[in-house]
Amino acid sequence: MKMKKLITVLVLALSVMLVFASCSTTATEATASASESAASSESDLSGKVQLSGSTSLEKVANALAEAFMIANPDVTVDVQLGGSSAGIADVIAEKVDIGNSSRALKDEELAEGVEPNVIAIDAIAVIVNPANEVTGLTKEQLVQIYTGEINNWKDVGGADSPIVVIGREASSGTRGAFEELLGVEDICRYAQELNEQGAVYTAVTSTENAIGYISLYGVDEKVKALQLDGSDATEETVKAGTYFLSRPFIMATHGETSAVAQAFLDFVLGADGQAVVLDNHLFSIN
Repeated sequence: MKMKKLITVLVLALSVMLVFASCSTTATEATASASESAASSESDLSGKVQLSGSTSLEKVANALAEAFMIANPDVTVDVQLGGSSAGIADVIAEKVDIGNSSRALKDEELAEGVEPNVIAIDAIAVIVNPANEVTGLTKEQLVQIYTGEINNWKDVGGADSPIVVIGREASSGTRGAFEELLGVEDICRYAQELNEQGAVYTAVTSTENAIGYISLYGVDEKVKALQLDGSDATEETVKAGTYFLSRPFIMATHGETSAVAQAFLDFVLGADGQAVVLDNHLFSIN
């Protein structure tokens, strides 16, 4: 009887050991499989992508660069500024892989073989100080303000105060797009010409009678974006054409693009990159 009990105990112990061994083998195989899967999903890209150009693209370009580098840890994406025209000149001169432009390319740039890769659509917001009583302008009134025909807020429904007209520097893509869309190239009369979007924003927040223009994503409670021809700047009004101040955001290339730069562009234009575009309050190209 004792022998039978001993045999039973030994059989049970052996069964338990076999179960544990089987589980251990399965776990080991699962871990190995997961490791192989992770290894196969790791990027084999390496190198550097250099961008320069528009200050209006700075925020979204840096966000796209960060997302791409997380997915590709052996790649460095370097974003430099300087304005749209400088970015296009840099890519033509092969100083950078990508030139960032916040305006459509000029005929002479296209003739040089520059390839425009539209990555997003942006609206240009016309901003005033929150203390300003004016809530909207017509296209004609906006033209007249920026060309100096209207120089007092009382003429457009505001207080009896002189209008301080603020814009960007001559090389700015935002200025180029703004003036082209209004048909006022080279005839605007600026009180201040500032070299960064942030500088325009700061000038308007600190000057009660100022008017300026910036990328829509830069608008917050410290400035007021005016309605234009009765329309707010939204995805619907931009795509319908009822909000007339909109422009492309472009990552331009020239000649043969390196494998790593092309991979970055493919990411930007793909679903993951366009999700970053939307997160940065721009309108997706999709």
